[in-house]
Amino acid sequence: MDRLTRLLEAALFSASRPLPLDELRRLDPEASDDQLHAALTELRTELDEAGHGVEVAELADGYQILTRIDLAEALAQARLVDRPRKLSAAAMETLAIIAYRQPVGRAEVEEIRGVAADGVLRMLVERGLIDVVGRGERLGRPLLYGTTPQFLEILGLRTLDDMPRLEELSVALTPMKTESEPELDEEVEEAVEREEAEEAAEAAEAAEAAEWQSGRAAEAAEAAEAAERQDVGDDAASPATSAPPAAGGGEEAG
Repeated sequence: MDRLTRLLEAALFSASRPLPLDELRRLDPEASDDQLHAALTELRTELDEAGHGVEVAELADGYQILTRIDLAEALAQARLVDRPRKLSAAAMETLAIIAYRQPVGRAEVEEIRGVAADGVLRMLVERGLIDVVGRGERLGRPLLYGTTPQFLEILGLRTLDDMPRLEELSVALTPMKTESEPELDEEVEEAVEREEAEEAAEAAEAAEAAEWQSGRAAEAAEAAEAAERQDVGDDAASPATSAPPAAGGGEEAG
């Protein structure tokens, strides 16, 4: 195994993400693309023929040394490595819609799923599985979402072209729900709870403002009514105007 191959082995083993060819080229700037590909092939063959528990995987437009699939379950049962938290059925459904229809906006996702998607979209963005990739041409220029390289990495795909075609899927975009798998995972539940709390607080403030406004209106009405009663009372209490005496009174006659 030559120096370039050993450098590649060290880099791919220590990397926490797939490394594209452009980054691997930094290991030996004088090496050509053909030499890099040859070294990667040599490393892959060496690990395969020697029966190592790891392999060179090509995914997300890069390369990484990963555990072989047939050993992954044993490692998971032994709990020697941290496994990423599973996505809920709602999150998987939303992610599938974005993956097959990207770039896609929130309104289209909600139209397909039939429920609000704000909380799920925020959670998928926080997990690094989707990101904003542009704005739509519709009214308001809505945000458009697409998948990220981390999405490809987690699914073990090199490119989006490696995804199963929709016609090959028995049930597209409608994952089955089981009793052991809640519809919303913890992160989605927290996001939904925060959103509901904010909406409840806004509704309470609006109700309080409306109540205050109603009170002010009632006070104004009472003041106007009291003023009107006062005016009526003043009119009733004022004396009647006396008629002028008749000309030539009786006492002066004769």
